[in-house]
Formats: sequence, C-alpha cells, structure tokens
Amino acid sequence: MSRILDMLRDLVAHKGHANTAVLNAIRQNAAAVSDPELWELLHHVLVANRFWLLTILGLPFVFEDESRAASSFDALIQRYGDIEERESVWLMAATEADLGRTLVNPQIPGGSCSVSQALMQVCMHSHGHRAQCAKLLRRHGGVPPPTDFILWVASSRGTE
Repeated sequence: MSRILDMLRDLVAHKGHANTAVLNAIRQNAAAVSDPELWELLHHVLVANRFWLLTILGLPFVFEDESRAASSFDALIQRYGDIEERESVWLMAATEADLGRTLVNPQIPGGSCSVSQALMQVCMHSHGHRAQCAKLLRRHGGVPPPTDFILWVASSRGTE
C-alpha cells in the first residue's frame, strides 16, 4: 500500500473526527450555535469540502444549490456527516493512480491540481478554519475539544 495513500486516508479520517468534535462542542453552547459568524464559517468549510469531493468524483458542483444554508444546526451537522461518509467511501477504494489524476476546473487556483493535492487542500483548509471556530467558541465561553492529529493517531491505534 502506498504511504501517501495511507497518510491521506489518515488525514481525511482525522478531519472527519476533528470536525465532528468541534461541531459537537459548538452544539453544546447555545450562544455559539446562534452566532452568525460561526455559522458562516462552518458553511464555508462545508461548501469547500463539497466542491473538492464533487470535483474528485467528476460530479457537477452547482454553487447556487451548494450555497443554501442549512435549516438548523443539526441539519448542518448532518451535511458534514454526509460529505465525510462520501469522502471515506471513495478514499477507501482509491488507488495510487486515482491520487495522481489531474483535476481541471476554473475554480481551482491555476486551473488544475492532482487529486492528492486536492485532498491535502481539503484537510489543511478545514484545519485552519477549525482553529477559527475554536476561537469563536471560546468567545462564547465554550471549550474547544482537543483535535490534534497526533492525539487522534494515538487514540485510533489504542496507544493514548
């Protein structure tokens, strides 16, 4: 098995874990749940994740459809779960050749990138915005969960 493929699988799985942890922490804080800035940020991350996955899958990304806000925080969480499940299913079947495939889309800076670069972008983009979410949650008196990658690695291997 490819070390790069294994690492990308770990990074995407961690992203799902970390997103879920942050969303659950926000859900427990009524002030954070009602913060429009936090909603906008969470929606932005979701739309970006959907763009990259749909592009990888060769499916259309219709911005007008994708940009509709969730009707509730639970619906937003469900959307995150749906995209993470689709990512996981695709990635478990992915091959080294899939990672090297070139994605071409005018929305991609420079017009193209490899699938592996797209997956790395999704993980890094989500990571950066999770940090912003943690700051906003703290503003409302909430406590962000620990989402460090290495903690997740240790706990997923039973060595924490």
